Amino acid sequence: MPPRPPLLDFEDVVVLRSGQKVLHGVSFRIRQGENVAILGPNGSGKSSLLKLLTRELYPVANEGPYRMRILGRDAWDLFSLRSHLGIVSNDLQADFARECSGWETVVSGFFSSVGLWANHRVTPAMERRAWTVLERLEVAHLADRPMTAMSAGEARRMLIGRALIHDPDTLVLDEPTTSLDLRAVREFRATLRKLVRGGTSLVLVTHALEEVIPEVTRVILLRDGRVFKDGPKETVLSTPNLSELYRMPVRLEREDGIYHVR
Repeated sequence: MPPRPPLLDFEDVVVLRSGQKVLHGVSFRIRQGENVAILGPNGSGKSSLLKLLTRELYPVANEGPYRMRILGRDAWDLFSLRSHLGIVSNDLQADFARECSGWETVVSGFFSSVGLWANHRVTPAMERRAWTVLERLEVAHLADRPMTAMSAGEARRMLIGRALIHDPDTLVLDEPTTSLDLRAVREFRATLRKLVRGGTSLVLVTHALEEVIPEVTRVILLRDGRVFKDGPKETVLSTPNLSELYRMPVRLEREDGIYHVR
């Protein structure tokens, strides 16, 4: 069998926003099936990197040769990628801050829409798949509840369910525990660990070290729009590296496989 192409293959990617460089020649390669955390402080380029995947931003073409491939392809459309990549961003959660039930949110993943529209035909197979996903995420009891009446953690699970509706190989999550309280963070981590153990790969884009679950084996550190460090989690996550990354002295601690800084 020929080798599988990388999930993400970036080489010398430059991105401008409002005329300013936000990514400066970013290069990395993520294999299919790999669990990776992309970690960095605010302003490091994480959101710009994510917007490349959602086609909200594009690399600068006149900066010289570059490569940005998903699954070995230079060109793709988001609709065809849904069975490979399930992307859940904070922008998406803001879009769903409306009177849309949890069930409608999950099913809308079939149509790449925000909620269901009058012209959407939900088939029995779609209904069955939606209930399977809701039960897998242990939120079936919230199916009829409006997204605006859910906690941040509950709403985040519904959006993950929307991304899982096509059974993607990999989930890409953007700051998934933002606005969650301590208990919700712990429950959310347990959900992620369950998904990963069930065969779903994870690319986690975050500034919060506590989101890096034990199943993540590799960490890419971003700083000032550049790759600062990239390698095995146990090597990259060190007190000197994180102190330099955040430009302040920190003390790294680890408990039950979860890293914390003090």
